[in-house]
Amino acid sequence: MNLITAVYNLLWGDLIFIPLPGGGSAGLSLLVLILIPSGIYFTLRSRFLPVRLFPDMLKVTLEKKTGKSSDAISGLQALIVSTATRVGMGNLVGVVAAISAGGAGAVFWMWVTALIGSSTAFMEATLAQLYKQKDPLYGGYRGGPAYYIQHFIQQKKGPGAPVRRSLLAILFAVSGLICWCGISQVISNSVSSAFENAFRIPPILSTIVMVVLAAVIVLRKNATVKVLDIIVPIMAGCYFFITLFIIVKNLSLLPNVFGRIFSEAFGIRQAAAGGLGAVIMNGVKRGLFSNEAGSGSAPCAAAAADISHPAKEGLLQAFGVFIDTIVICSCSAMIMLLAPEDLTFGLGGMDLLQTAMAHHLGSFGVVFIAVTLWLFSYSTFIGILFYARSNVAYLFGDNWLSQTLYKILALVMLFIGGLAAYTFVWDLGDVGVGLMTVFNMMVLLPMSKEAILSLKEYENKISS
Repeated sequence: MNLITAVYNLLWGDLIFIPLPGGGSAGLSLLVLILIPSGIYFTLRSRFLPVRLFPDMLKVTLEKKTGKSSDAISGLQALIVSTATRVGMGNLVGVVAAISAGGAGAVFWMWVTALIGSSTAFMEATLAQLYKQKDPLYGGYRGGPAYYIQHFIQQKKGPGAPVRRSLLAILFAVSGLICWCGISQVISNSVSSAFENAFRIPPILSTIVMVVLAAVIVLRKNATVKVLDIIVPIMAGCYFFITLFIIVKNLSLLPNVFGRIFSEAFGIRQAAAGGLGAVIMNGVKRGLFSNEAGSGSAPCAAAAADISHPAKEGLLQAFGVFIDTIVICSCSAMIMLLAPEDLTFGLGGMDLLQTAMAHHLGSFGVVFIAVTLWLFSYSTFIGILFYARSNVAYLFGDNWLSQTLYKILALVMLFIGGLAAYTFVWDLGDVGVGLMTVFNMMVLLPMSKEAILSLKEYENKISS
């Protein structure tokens, strides 16, 4: 536990502090120091891809499979899988935490982080497509950072020294499997707590139901994508339209809300009080954690897509960051910021969000948030087990035994998490995703030139 805490503090704790006007400071963690400069670099190298090619992102969502593999998934289905894992508790509880700690201005910095993260998501997804492989077990394709990391190491060593497995790729794959086990526990605990608060359902009952339903899906060969094709559009759509209804209902308050977001993002009052660092860093950290760009998770889904050009999958995954942060996280922010401040003052976590929803929609709001959290969390669990496929195969080879054993381990973690108030395994989720990011970015930066070349090839193709 001491080792895990030490690694957690190294990855997520503040390593350096930048002094700010008013006597405050902004603490920068190792992951912020890696991801923000890299994201800015990728944004400049791609000539502001998230803005410039946004129409192309929308256009590519309509593209069908090439038909090269009947078992492969389409680019849109890969986007749905990655959206299932991006759109999770971070969009609900995480946004609440960011606003509670950093005020309304944190929302603006979440938006900025999403724009930067979109470029990072493009790079890693494009590389995943460039170095994907045929999947002999599930059919279609597989890949992700473990596979393009191995290619990078092989290039460095030269053809005369074949690399069966790279240590860096192994470390990434192991970190991913650890991370997803930790996340499984957090998922079930949040769901059982929400259902106990909303419906007075004992945690043991809600946990058993969740584990059984998950087992029925993940232990079948190809049920994952079919289920997510249904759940993700419904859950994201319902959350968006409910928020839209709340916004229309409180339309007169909207100018004041946006005024708070922008004024507090650069606010003189916050700077003078030494709190501007908290505003910026809470928005940035929460944005990075929510959209997962750079962590190497989404490329595990991106590699599975059967799409006509690698850059197109990169554009789809960049669009996924937009959906996660600009749309879904903003929905949570609007629900909270449109509620009276005196009503939500002093509250945090799900209590704050459920109180805000109760103000807007009465008791239905509390039930709606509990069900939404269940859908968000449930789809995240199914999605991370889709990610795990390629990493398990990289570590243990192509066999059903290792695939099934990991799924059973994740289901056990899901069950334990629903009943335990806290276990140190939860911290493994944060440590795992942090290590994944470090190992992924070590190779993503030098390999990004290949993604840029693919982007140029794509743009030349559509312009000719």
